Amino acid sequence: MHDQLAGQGHALVHTTWGQWLTAALLDPGLRSLLGRDWPRYRQTAAPAGRLRFAVSRMVLKHTAAAVLQVPADALDLAYRPGGRPYLRGLAEAEVSLAHTDELIVVGISRSGPIGVDAEPVTRRPSFELLHPYVCTPDEAAELAALGEDERALRLLHLWTLKEAYTKALGHGMRRRFSAVGFRRDEQGRTVLAGEPDGVARWILATHLVHGRYLVSSARRPPEEIESASRPAPHPLEETGLPPAATLGWQLPGSSGAQPT
Repeated sequence: MHDQLAGQGHALVHTTWGQWLTAALLDPGLRSLLGRDWPRYRQTAAPAGRLRFAVSRMVLKHTAAAVLQVPADALDLAYRPGGRPYLRGLAEAEVSLAHTDELIVVGISRSGPIGVDAEPVTRRPSFELLHPYVCTPDEAAELAALGEDERALRLLHLWTLKEAYTKALGHGMRRRFSAVGFRRDEQGRTVLAGEPDGVARWILATHLVHGRYLVSSARRPPEEIESASRPAPHPLEETGLPPAATLGWQLPGSSGAQPT
């Protein structure tokens, strides 16, 4: 993954917590791997929640280790105010983590901030209740004109994109989503409503994973790039991936996920 990533600067990785369950249960080095997260792991009362927590941190650290070519237990995962994870002492690598149901998604970037979010595509958020908090007036008007099913899916799409974007900023859900607007550019890509035409300050993408999860990502490249020249995102791989063998990862311009 390190060599492939060098020319692109970022990757998205997905797996399921069940595929790492045995590793979390049997790894004698789990305490060393979790590091400062060990007390939180031990204090999580529900067994399922405790294991999900351990697996999400294992996946994040093993992903970063594969990219940075260092041992996973040598990485020190810490958290900024608001909960945004970062690798202490490695300012050149940005990370983001999302999980929902059985899915775990990790974003890693060596070219700028990155955020990821995931939700089950079957989730049906209430437009009437949520649109004042999630949508700008223009977005709310656009969604109100849609049929019920399409409106629910579009609202979920906006939710995941906005959470990914605010996580990349380090704000998470502390920032009101209705203060962030998106629009479609001339090529049908989602961009920030305030971005000038032809320039992409943020690159936004949404993928359907396993046929049942929406996974959105937001990343800021090191410099503004021409939006016409940026590669269209490809779908993430939809097959399950075992720990310590292969990880699903997607790079712009690639044909999809590839093994490490």
